[in-house]
Amino acid sequence: MNILVCLKQVPDTETKIKLGRNEIDTNGIKWIMNPYDEFAVEEALKIKTQFPGSTVTALSLGPKVRVTEALRTALAMGADKAVVIDAEETLDNFVTAKALAAAALKIGPFEIILAGKSAIDDNSFCVGQMLAEFLGVPHATSISKATYEGDRALVEREIEGGAREVLELELPCLLTANRGLNTPRYASLPGIMRAKKIAIEEISLSALGLSGADQKIKYMDYQLPADRPSVKMIQGDSGQQAKELARLLREEAKVI
Repeated sequence: MNILVCLKQVPDTETKIKLGRNEIDTNGIKWIMNPYDEFAVEEALKIKTQFPGSTVTALSLGPKVRVTEALRTALAMGADKAVVIDAEETLDNFVTAKALAAAALKIGPFEIILAGKSAIDDNSFCVGQMLAEFLGVPHATSISKATYEGDRALVEREIEGGAREVLELELPCLLTANRGLNTPRYASLPGIMRAKKIAIEEISLSALGLSGADQKIKYMDYQLPADRPSVKMIQGDSGQQAKELARLLREEAKVI
């Protein structure tokens, strides 16, 4: 079975983000593999164990000099191959999904395609679904449990109200991983040394018939949220506090 894992490199959650002119200032940012993509890589490795002879390929898009670090992490965890689509940082979700689909068709075919449910930087929650549409395969998002048998995958996903939805999909299919699907393994020292020796295949965006001009979003304006107002403490007994609170809500906050 051939398995593809699509992953993204994102800023570390502890990195302090600075804004430049209509963009994020990437200087000094520590980059990591998107945490939800770690669940996708682990799931791919579990499938590989279940079906001996399977191959796991990691695929990512972005500036190749930087993005290859995340791909090396996937290789160190146990992936067999890695491919990077060399592209600019600011591509929108449409071009990203279309490029991933074109690359998957170029290096495939694949029976199962995995990705994280969303990226923690933009949290757009749509690349996986768009990728499935471009590939013409069924998909299930935010899965928290999965079993595989023959040419089918049986998955569970959480839905509103705390309930769970069970879906059966024919292969090939695309699945996006949620927290709780598994516990991602740490890269071992032998795995890290092995990853350094594996050549990462490079594909240019133009080789896939795409460019930045294909973007649907032409302009983005980033702004930090306004500072929260200071907390006002109301003195007095409960009756005085209630009266003063009502006055503040009416005269200052103007919400009643």
